[in-house]
Amino acid sequence: MSALGLEPLPRGVILAATPLGNVGDASARLMQALAHADVIAAEDTRRVRNLAQALGIEISGSVVSNFDHNEQARARQLIDAAQHGTVLVVTDAGMPIISDPGLSLVAAAAERDIPVTCFPGPSAVPTALALSGLGVGHFLFDAFPPRKAGPRKAWLESLRNEKRAIVFFESPHRIAETLADAAQVLGSDRPAAVCRELTKTYEEIRRGTLAELAEWASGGAKGEITVVIEGGTGAAVTAVDLVPQALELAEAGMRLKDACKQAAKGTGVSNRELYDAAVDAR
Repeated sequence: MSALGLEPLPRGVILAATPLGNVGDASARLMQALAHADVIAAEDTRRVRNLAQALGIEISGSVVSNFDHNEQARARQLIDAAQHGTVLVVTDAGMPIISDPGLSLVAAAAERDIPVTCFPGPSAVPTALALSGLGVGHFLFDAFPPRKAGPRKAWLESLRNEKRAIVFFESPHRIAETLADAAQVLGSDRPAAVCRELTKTYEEIRRGTLAELAEWASGGAKGEITVVIEGGTGAAVTAVDLVPQALELAEAGMRLKDACKQAAKGTGVSNRELYDAAVDAR
């Protein structure tokens, strides 16, 4: 064991969480792995070297890139290294695989019966949930919303009856539009929280209704953003509720029947019922 009481690094693959912004959140096990892993597979090699420098750690192993566009091709090389040594997988901030690279390697390791373990630590999802001030005993994490308005509203419609809290990431360039759409689809009075720059110097938690948060975001927001929306009552959606979305999709160029099919997806409302209601509303 080391002076900190840490076991020697195991052979195989280690997934390790890195600080969201405050280097003081780095665990002792992460620091040990950064110093002694044979290979470090990093989403951004410069950022992991900067993290090690900030922690006063000298990396002894090799550092290779492992990001969205090369992780499948990189997996074989990393698996070969993990057969006889330790491969540490880190992303820019937070836990690998949670909307970050890492899955391809873990799947490949499982196929080859190579040990995989995790050094837990910071993650924006539970951090935002804890800070939201909302009822989050049960929650749904849904990564990033669709970028375009039509699919984004359809995604929100699929969550209309969701009783669990909803947590997701969003770009500062789209947060105002997403919150405005959420207010329209889920209800302007639905409680929510916008968590910006978690653990960093300019951390900010905005709590309020979706309408209030949409208005705030319209003035511009910067940094990395996690949104938490309180769960709904689970009240059933009717065809009348979905008519505005169906007509909006139709006005954007979609055939009305196709628009109704997309708007009704996952709601329990029949396509025919919605189509009839949309025709009557025209």
